[in-house]
Amino acid sequence: MRELAAEAEDVARAAALSLPFPEASWLIGFDRSFTEQLGKRGWIGMTWPIEDGGHGRTALERFVVYEQLIRHGAPICAGYFADRQMGPSLLQFGTPAQRKRWLPGIVAGTSMWCIGMSEPDAGSDVGSARTRADRDGDDWIVNGNKVWTSGAAHADWCYCVVRTDSSAAKHAGLSDLVIDMRSPGISVHPIKDMTASEHFCEVNFTDVRVPGSNLVGKENSSFRQLMRQLEHERGGIDRLLSNYALYTAVRSMIDPATTRDPVVRQELAHIEAGYRIGRNLVLREVLQQAPHGFSAATKLFCTELEVQIANVVARLLGPAAMLWGPDSGLGGRAAREVCYAPSYRIMGGTAEILRNIIGERVLGLPR
Repeated sequence: MRELAAEAEDVARAAALSLPFPEASWLIGFDRSFTEQLGKRGWIGMTWPIEDGGHGRTALERFVVYEQLIRHGAPICAGYFADRQMGPSLLQFGTPAQRKRWLPGIVAGTSMWCIGMSEPDAGSDVGSARTRADRDGDDWIVNGNKVWTSGAAHADWCYCVVRTDSSAAKHAGLSDLVIDMRSPGISVHPIKDMTASEHFCEVNFTDVRVPGSNLVGKENSSFRQLMRQLEHERGGIDRLLSNYALYTAVRSMIDPATTRDPVVRQELAHIEAGYRIGRNLVLREVLQQAPHGFSAATKLFCTELEVQIANVVARLLGPAAMLWGPDSGLGGRAAREVCYAPSYRIMGGTAEILRNIIGERVLGLPR
């Protein structure tokens, strides 16, 4: 494992040199050629069955690789969503024909995917999704909008949640469709955030025809399937390490006298302890030792630590944390992170929604 970790660290450090911001590289670091390199190394679909094109390795080996890739800022997002959750969803709910069709491209790092969940009026509440899919012979006709769809501008496929039964209860009438992003009727509009990143996108569907064979799992059973998919999305190491590279960089820069301040020392101790707790929580998810639904707690703890890291970094740097550009010492990394960090508590389920999930579904508390 140590040799594998060292190899992944070397690969990550070399790749991160080309990025202005190694922070959140799993989300904003788009590099098709690097993703293809990961495919050639066998680092995509690592745990998937060999008979489905995967590599049959252990979950711990995958954890070791991606911990290093994300911690050191490798630009992995071109293939990460598909590796993290689209592939596992197809393995669990897809047909043999679907797995044969889509998994090889994911494993090779040549097929890019995005996830169509959130909508303008349905963020963390996926059950309120209104993007509609209507039957037309053997096909589906899709109309609606998705938003905050990471990587949609570059994606080949969209794993999309659509409403297929408007008369059913809101959680009972949803289905999963795989939509070719080159289909007529699709328009993608990147959304520029305050850090100038454009990885979030709005996607509009206007009479988009989707083959019936692209339905994943059972019709009107998306919500159950999504709950399993979100276990993959919320419980991974990406939810802990988004800005840890910045934290370690700042720690190496500050005057040792600063760390003797009891308040600063307490904040740093809290981060160090929190990082170790968060890593253990993720490992429980990886090793399938966590209770059902506990990924909500893992994600909540880890992302709130990431927000705290950004705040502590800003206090340690003082006014320098507001500087942007190559002359800022950190190339604007601190300023970017101060602006971006609040989103960690929002994407993938807001902190407030996750607290409700923990109370109702994990602890069984009354509503």
